[in-house]
Amino acid sequence: MVGFLAVLLAACKPQPEPAAKAPVAPKKPEVVLVAPEVEGTPGKPELPPLFRDIEKRTFQFFWDTSNEVNGLTPDRYPSRPFASIASVGFALTAYPIGIENGWISRRQAVERTLITLKFFRDLPNGTAREGKGAYKGFYYHFLDMRTGERYGSWVELSSVDTALLMMGVLFAQSYYDRDDANEAEIRKLADLLYKRVDWPWLQQNKPLISMGWYPESGFIPHDWMGYNEAMMLYVLALGSPTHPVSPDAWEVWTRTYSESWGVYQGQEYLTFGPQFGHQYSHVWIDYRGIQDAYMRERGIDYFENSRRATYAQQAYAKENPMQWRGYGENIWGLTASDGPQQTLQEYRGEQRQFRHYSARGVGFRENFDDGTIAPTAAIASLPFAPEIVIPATKAMHKRYGEYLYSSYGFLDAFNPSFDYDIPLKNGRIVPGEGWVSGDYIGIDQGPILAMIANYRNDFVWDVMKKNPYIRKGLEQAGFTGGWLTPEGENPRAAPPDHDAADARATGAAESRAQQRTKSRNDNSDEKVPMRSADEPK
Repeated sequence: MVGFLAVLLAACKPQPEPAAKAPVAPKKPEVVLVAPEVEGTPGKPELPPLFRDIEKRTFQFFWDTSNEVNGLTPDRYPSRPFASIASVGFALTAYPIGIENGWISRRQAVERTLITLKFFRDLPNGTAREGKGAYKGFYYHFLDMRTGERYGSWVELSSVDTALLMMGVLFAQSYYDRDDANEAEIRKLADLLYKRVDWPWLQQNKPLISMGWYPESGFIPHDWMGYNEAMMLYVLALGSPTHPVSPDAWEVWTRTYSESWGVYQGQEYLTFGPQFGHQYSHVWIDYRGIQDAYMRERGIDYFENSRRATYAQQAYAKENPMQWRGYGENIWGLTASDGPQQTLQEYRGEQRQFRHYSARGVGFRENFDDGTIAPTAAIASLPFAPEIVIPATKAMHKRYGEYLYSSYGFLDAFNPSFDYDIPLKNGRIVPGEGWVSGDYIGIDQGPILAMIANYRNDFVWDVMKKNPYIRKGLEQAGFTGGWLTPEGENPRAAPPDHDAADARATGAAESRAQQRTKSRNDNSDEKVPMRSADEPK
């Protein structure tokens, strides 16, 4: 399998040898958490009409391309014939957004949602290599669009993609709250699907959770470590009423942050190169004003962390150290996305590596940048930094919209620097403008739609705040403050917890040593999961 290995980034890298002494956390600046602004308050930039058009087109991607017979949503469109369970999670979230905006009726959305949940309830379950779609409550990353069965031997039973699916399932459970037989059935089905997931089964290296399982080779030896999109996975696993993991899973997971906190492009934050790691969990969970022990010690929250990551991405594009064409103050955004081809080509007098579908990102630990920009990296960061995202969105539409913006909004990615006359993995070369993807990708479309909705009126966040499983998962992880504060108590942020910081520093070397030992025992030709649609060569 070519090109996708980089998507694992820090989560899959062997950790370095432990130091002789436990690392000491650097002194952090005191940061005061302020109440977030709401729509209509001074200081919150107004969205131009372009964003309403983006929302409508992006919603139509999910409504038009999902299989109306079984509810499966394609990983990408118009190419690729398989579904992505993560895309289904975003689709289940998209339908209520369509209701609220008057694009579909509530009855239409209820019918489509019921079809989807019933199909997942009834998918063939078991350990056979073929003919099954699920096992232990987890689902295969990619499914046949018609049958829902595992698409191929290269497809894993995925923990994080099951988490993305379950976020959509629980969103549906909380949104459809009317005293109606069909809506009551949605709630019942959502409960059933979530309670089926046997999270401890994937804890082969307790208390961390593995990335997944293959019927041919067993458990993937890589656990979810380091800061990334797995925040939502651990919250879901902690909140389960039937198969929960113990609270120390969050504690140990946050210990693996130790090499991810630092200063990059003038921002001090918990880094992860591709922007999706700073977005996915935030699609459904409002992290403004709530803190776990790790963030209490640093005096910020995960929302502020994502804001800093967004500014770092823009600053990198302005600096443009690799001198790619087009980069600048309003043209930026690196994440997991399509790319032109896996190839080495000469650029500005030196050999440069280009990739097709791959993770792209920047930080002080991991970097890959081949000149490919993904609109979702900027647009789905709208709630974090609207003052820089709105100009970027307008600029991409104005400068590249003629060939980048189409029926379902922005195509997945573009690369103004790539104009080589070679066979392409995907997309086309626009003379004088470079490469443009030919596809829309569900896991990039979903955050665009949901985060615009969150920016407008906190819609997805407010619905999910009503879900008892999400609240329980956050509380089990040690989150307090903000909207989690019990009624009648002061929701102000707690002061930094330096004792907790010392405890994490002590445990950091232990975590690195454990991962180092495990890596030595890993099979060198092991299978690893893919973030999105790329068939193996």
